[in-house]
Amino acid sequence: MLTIGYIGNGKSTNRYHLPFVLQRENIKVKTIYQRNPKNEKWDRIDGVNYTSNLDELLNDQEIQMIVICTMHNSHYDYAKMVLEHNKHCLVEKPFMETSEEAKEIFALAKEKNLIVQAYQNRRFDSDFLTVQKVIEEGKLGELIELEMHFDYYRPEVPQAIKEFKPSLSYLYGHGCHTLDQVISYFGKPDDIHYDVRQLLGSGRMNDYFDLDLYYGSLKVSVKSSYFRVKERPSFVVYGKKGCFVKQTKDRQEEHLKLFYMPENKDFGVDTFDHYGVLTYVDENGDIHEEKVKSVKGDYGRVYDDLYEAIINGKAKTITDEQTLLQMEILETGVKDLR
Repeated sequence: MLTIGYIGNGKSTNRYHLPFVLQRENIKVKTIYQRNPKNEKWDRIDGVNYTSNLDELLNDQEIQMIVICTMHNSHYDYAKMVLEHNKHCLVEKPFMETSEEAKEIFALAKEKNLIVQAYQNRRFDSDFLTVQKVIEEGKLGELIELEMHFDYYRPEVPQAIKEFKPSLSYLYGHGCHTLDQVISYFGKPDDIHYDVRQLLGSGRMNDYFDLDLYYGSLKVSVKSSYFRVKERPSFVVYGKKGCFVKQTKDRQEEHLKLFYMPENKDFGVDTFDHYGVLTYVDENGDIHEEKVKSVKGDYGRVYDDLYEAIINGKAKTITDEQTLLQMEILETGVKDLR
């Protein structure tokens, strides 16, 4: 059994972590720390201890890992505190505000022989897993280009922010999802072209980005905007023999927002209408077009990997090097914005 606790009792903990953890019989949630119980907005979970005394959580000898689900600007301080109390640590993303902070935290964990890791749950998105399946089946041929989009029409978000802060940029907030997907599958790029904008002008939030990552002859484009009335496809993949278009995103977040939880068998599962379309030319020159059944996503697989790493000593799936590379890309992308 892996016994864990949480720092933070808001949306992140209750929407994106607990619904998956509570499905796992080999993980026990013992304590949740909430700084201000007067602001409690989520129903309490039977059998879980709630406290506003952080020391109670940090000094509990039964708790092996603490999950940090707080604002990004507190991640460094809390992670350092958790590691100094000799506990493993899982941190929401963006992992840290800077790559230097990330290096320091990873070094401290290594010194204490502990695991610290970013919660890169989007590695286990259905659309991303389906794209991998299609690529590996080989019908696309040699890959030429991959485009991935994470779009909204939420102009009120950037319009409400009157100053620029790197860690509050759209690149940090959403590039941390998509860039991790690219890095996890393709590795470190040969080169990167950055187009990171403030559509509302200087001194305002970064609300648009378009990054091209080059891997030999393959170009991977990571694009997002707050001003897309109509979303672009989640993924478009081109090879020398075909293309694959996955129009819709993973549905786990959609279902979680509706309080339709993972205990339902069809949680996060695509219907036929959501399936991507594969078009390819076979060895006889004939063109085929077919729907591809989506691979089931599961954010909880981050916890499965951590269980294996902490309890059984297996290597981490989400590595320090991948997280540091992502942090460096985020920093570079916003460094010239003011």
